[in-house]
Amino acid sequence: MPACKECGQWPQPSLAVDAVAIRGNRILLITRGNEPWKGMLAFPGGFVEKGENPEDAVIRELKEECGIDGRVLRLLDVKGNPERDPRGHIVSIAYLIDARGEPVAGDDAETANWYEISEVKEMAGDHMSMLEYLKQF
Repeated sequence: MPACKECGQWPQPSLAVDAVAIRGNRILLITRGNEPWKGMLAFPGGFVEKGENPEDAVIRELKEECGIDGRVLRLLDVKGNPERDPRGHIVSIAYLIDARGEPVAGDDAETANWYEISEVKEMAGDHMSMLEYLKQF
């Protein structure tokens, strides 16, 4: 697809971030409050705002959805299949996060809790593949 003839900008996919926080054998997950995948488990996360660093965005989303602070430890995974999300082409950067405290659901999360990793069998979108990737380490 060529650049826009009016503004000269290239069409771009949306950018999202996911916070992957682990405490022992437990992982921090939310229950999605909105479509797509309403009611399913997912990593806390959301869209990067214009002018925002993705590492700042993932910490902001963690606070908004779970009410807890954290810090980025490292990049974990990047998902960019144009068909991965029914809302359109969304590239997601998953970060391994050091998060403390007990979560309280906020923003568009119905719930936020620590789950035993071995008990998680289904997640929203391609989040299960991110969890499987994490298990390799």
